[in-house]
Amino acid sequence: MSLIHRYQSNGYNIVLDINSGCIHVVDQVTYEVLPYLEQGMDADQISEKLNDRFPEEQIRTSVAECEKLQKEGMLFTKDIYENVIDEFTNNRQTVVKALCLHIAHDCNLACRYCFAEEGEYHGRRALMSFEVGKKALDFLIANSGSRHNLEVDFFGGEPLMNWQVVKDLVKYGREQEALYNKKFRFTLTTNGVLLNDEVMEFCNKEMGNVVLSVDGRKEVHDHMRPFRKGAGSYDLVIPKFIKFAESRNQDKYYVRGTFTHYNLDFSKDVLHLADLGFKQISVEPVVAAQDEDYAIRPEDVPQIMEEYDLLAKEMIKREKEGKGFNFFHFMIDLTGGPCVYKRLSGCGSGTEYLAVTPWGDFYPCHQFVGEEEYLMGNVDEGIVKPQIQKDFSKCNVYTKPACKDCFARFYCSGGCAANAYHFQKDINGNYEIGCQLQRKRVECAIMIKAALAEE
Repeated sequence: MSLIHRYQSNGYNIVLDINSGCIHVVDQVTYEVLPYLEQGMDADQISEKLNDRFPEEQIRTSVAECEKLQKEGMLFTKDIYENVIDEFTNNRQTVVKALCLHIAHDCNLACRYCFAEEGEYHGRRALMSFEVGKKALDFLIANSGSRHNLEVDFFGGEPLMNWQVVKDLVKYGREQEALYNKKFRFTLTTNGVLLNDEVMEFCNKEMGNVVLSVDGRKEVHDHMRPFRKGAGSYDLVIPKFIKFAESRNQDKYYVRGTFTHYNLDFSKDVLHLADLGFKQISVEPVVAAQDEDYAIRPEDVPQIMEEYDLLAKEMIKREKEGKGFNFFHFMIDLTGGPCVYKRLSGCGSGTEYLAVTPWGDFYPCHQFVGEEEYLMGNVDEGIVKPQIQKDFSKCNVYTKPACKDCFARFYCSGGCAANAYHFQKDINGNYEIGCQLQRKRVECAIMIKAALAEE
């Protein structure tokens, strides 16, 4: 298993030291020297291998510089976490710090790719009552231990179809903060159909983040996100979203889209949203069964890779022109290497983060809702199947065979457990297309950092 990942992108020779997270932009000599150095060859042996391509002095200088980096713990570093992962997962006290409240299992759109089946989630349409929501917040407070900051996401379906309960729960949460020394960060995801000035004003006061669902160009959005009678929703929601983003000073929100087999040229959708003035953008690949006509297929992957490259180059250009924007999947903090906590614990689904249905059932996350084997408990009884929590707490890059040799494993912490379950019926499995795209996004993110660091 290699300790480094080398790749070439946009004219840069980039080397990632996998275990430390150190990034090196190197010349061609060093790029070629590194694999031999990792094999344990010395300067004489490497010179013999490469002397027909590079001057011996350059080769020896490169070897010396790499050996210095290795001594400083910045190159060929060993994995110091694998031997302690069991101790970490067994001894770590798990507290709940976030809830996804399914405030409405109903929706006023009929998005073709919606895993929630127009908000129904394999079941019945329903709106969460204030009483159920109140019990969920009480559960969160009671099970959060000494943790001060808590997060609650209002999700659906479409949360604005149950707007009064959203407002009432925010009010209740604020009342509990001083009583229990907690601080709630509320967030909301909306399709924008019911968005109005009153909602915007309330959100700007109370919501730490708002996700605005839009897929990009009008024809793409209207094809995938129509009303139930077939009319498109783009013309209705876009002016509202533009106004809302401006009212939040282009911060603490993002427009979130999904690309499918039908718009593999999704970089155009990202740039369309940027051209509309949005500064916080996420357009993500659909995750769907292969028999769906809109699903991403293995043969689509090369084109998607090219789109990420195109997007990365255009983002560099725009940033240098003073017209930059953030693309969620290229946002990686490289300053301190991969976060140790994240690499060991992942997203926290099933342990620190739970989804709550309108009638108060607990699931590991919103994508497990309706999968009865993952019904964990409810707001009245609490967690009645603690084994599910234990299974998720032990889910990490070291329990997933596919992660063993993946250079990006510490940036995704093994990927999405729900995707693994839906494709392999095992939360310790993997979604191969998702893994390929994740690796490409990490490469692009690092390249962008390298390019902008030259300025």
